Amino acid sequence: MARPFLWVFDVQRKVTYKNLGTWYTELREFRPEIPCVVVANKIDADMKVTQKSFNFARKFSLPLYFVSAADGTNVVKLFNDAIRLAVSYKQNSQDFMDEVLQELENIDLEQKEEELPDQEQCGSTKSLPPS
Repeated sequence: MARPFLWVFDVQRKVTYKNLGTWYTELREFRPEIPCVVVANKIDADMKVTQKSFNFARKFSLPLYFVSAADGTNVVKLFNDAIRLAVSYKQNSQDFMDEVLQELENIDLEQKEEELPDQEQCGSTKSLPPS
């Protein structure tokens, strides 16, 4: 299944935020349609950070979630929404890379099926020792 891309940064460490724009541009070069979500983590340390606006999310019109992995704040909501995005994307994808990846996955599954021995060969037939 296609997975949304989660851009997680630590609200207490600016360095974890600084390169998001560069990485996002690079991702879009190869996966222009994959859903993305921005996650501001560690809000438990300073709840005032939830009043801030982060340019990265706004600039690229991405949903922004304020979470705390430590105490669980908004984590369930984030993952529920991410799952909904993934399902919607999978059902409506026009992304060429998804088609390629699906074909590769199908080839891999076909090869694994061919490698499995026939059911007759799998059954164990033990002979009893002569008495």
